[in-house]
Amino acid sequence: MSKGLKLSPLLFALIGVIGLLAYLYLPQSSEQTQRQGGATPVVVHEVKIEAFEVVIEALGTAKANESVLLTAQTSEVVQSIEFDDGDKVALGQLILKLNNREEKARLNELDINLQEAKRQLKRISNLAKTSAASEQLLDEQQAKVKALRAQMEVVNAQLAELELRAPFAGQLGIRQVSVGSLIRPGDLIATLDDVTIIKLDFSIAESHLPSIAVGQLIRARSVAYPGEVFLGKINTIDSRVDPITRTVQVRAHIDNQALRLRPGMLLQINLQKQLLETLVVPEGALIPIEDKQFVYVIEEGIARQKEVQVGRRKPGIAQISSGLSPGEQVVIEGALRLREGATVNIQTDSLVRG
Repeated sequence: MSKGLKLSPLLFALIGVIGLLAYLYLPQSSEQTQRQGGATPVVVHEVKIEAFEVVIEALGTAKANESVLLTAQTSEVVQSIEFDDGDKVALGQLILKLNNREEKARLNELDINLQEAKRQLKRISNLAKTSAASEQLLDEQQAKVKALRAQMEVVNAQLAELELRAPFAGQLGIRQVSVGSLIRPGDLIATLDDVTIIKLDFSIAESHLPSIAVGQLIRARSVAYPGEVFLGKINTIDSRVDPITRTVQVRAHIDNQALRLRPGMLLQINLQKQLLETLVVPEGALIPIEDKQFVYVIEEGIARQKEVQVGRRKPGIAQISSGLSPGEQVVIEGALRLREGATVNIQTDSLVRG
């Protein structure tokens, strides 16, 4: 057996880790020491009081302002279709006709009978004036005219049921029937949506209830439009809190005249709860040690470690409730190479590690 020392891959890995830790945590490398006179390059941020928005986040589902499934009221064959897929229609606009030949023939028959009955009524009325016709005969003829008019109203109602008209102005969906097909009550013909206003329903925790009010501004985002914000206002706050989830339902309205949002979309909602004037720092300045947070403050070119109390956080920034004062400079890049009392070289640009 060879007596030479055999180095395992695990030993090489351990040496590499030790080297990496030394690179990250030593105050400066020998190369930097020669180039910068022993000072560690850092990027700093001046601490100041800024507006810090506290927001409530929620997910909401978009709904049409008005929405309906268009169906037939009676069983009949489709006679004509008066729309194309996706058409915009006005209130009362004709959408579809069912076969109405029998009803029209019945209406024509009743109209002829009514005209004859009215002619007979006029003749009997003239005779009654000279007592040539009895009052009973006059009453019977008047009743006959009224009965025929009532029958015509029934037939006209039946004809109306054979025509489908838009109950409100909006946009039609995809047609589900064809001319000549037999449809029955409840069969879907098309959808109709008014999406000029989008109703956005979402839930918030009951703890946020004091922070919202009708008319309050909301901001919504959709994955369909990255980076774009849709503004809306709270229109309704439910009168009850769900006893199981401890949440309250909220409905907001978003103006959608451009018709970009569609019913069924999932939207991410931000609702302003508070606007604080407080000290904030970039999250890159924070150094967690056990359960505490520290930052490096630069005082006359020397790094001093300070413990801070962190309040609320937002992506990229954190509120500082104590430990710092306005005007102090905190290290936001290069802090991992610093130690208490280290000399620093403040850079104006972001550090680029080679």
